[in-house]
Amino acid sequence: MTATENSTITVKASIQAPAEKVWEFWTNPFHIIKWCSATEEWQTPYSENDLRTGGRFLSRMEAKDGSMGFDFSGVYTNVENGKLIEYTLDDDRKVSVEFISEGDVTTVIETFEPEGTNPIEMQRAGWQAIMDNFKKYAENHGQIQLLKFETNIAADVKKVYDTMLADETYRAWTALFNPSSFYRGSWEKGSKILFIGTGEDGAEGGMVSRIRENIPSKFVSIEHLGMVQNGEEITTGPEIEAWAGALENYAFAENNGGTLLTVAMDSNEAYKSYFEETWPKALAKLKELCEA
Repeated sequence: MTATENSTITVKASIQAPAEKVWEFWTNPFHIIKWCSATEEWQTPYSENDLRTGGRFLSRMEAKDGSMGFDFSGVYTNVENGKLIEYTLDDDRKVSVEFISEGDVTTVIETFEPEGTNPIEMQRAGWQAIMDNFKKYAENHGQIQLLKFETNIAADVKKVYDTMLADETYRAWTALFNPSSFYRGSWEKGSKILFIGTGEDGAEGGMVSRIRENIPSKFVSIEHLGMVQNGEEITTGPEIEAWAGALENYAFAENNGGTLLTVAMDSNEAYKSYFEETWPKALAKLKELCEA
């Protein structure tokens, strides 16, 4: 059965989480990139969201093997905080998302106009799969927390981006985490990169990661895959599985001639206080380097 001009499709999920959290997970770009995919073979490496009536949104959806991708984008026509989102996609199809709160359970109901190429049931299954992935993410987010840090820097976005990632200056601002901190690899999208520091015994330790997204002077997403212990890369085992796939994201936005730099990262409770203490110091050092 193909779509007709007046047909609509509805998908929904009841989520064991209060409406405030469900709304945040649905609308915050740093959360969107974690759940917005229908299958394991797809991902959303980048998202932006101007959540207001008349504001634009975009989520870049791509096959993980790089074979295809597209922008899911449009304009909001109505936003009622915590309750309702209505928007028009760039192909003129209308979508509404309703949030119904019943204590600690929130039902999300999404209704959309289908496109005219693929069967309705195929489209319903795809949108429902994304909704199911959102439900899973929202209900299992407790162990991994999203930490967010921001700083305003009196330098243009290109200088901040270049200073943050260049080898010499990267070593300088990340020395707040480890005095011997450096990286080995490439910042190119899809590349493996190691974030390394040496211990008192001279052995290398750190993280095995990949660059999930790199939009120059705009956005960098790092996906952590494993650990480096005594110079050896370890990507399997119970300790790794607990946080594999954690993201660390840098967003660069022009702000009155300067740059608003936002760092958003996944953390568990064990490391939360360390990051909350150290990241502001590291960003202060980066600000100093950029403004020098």
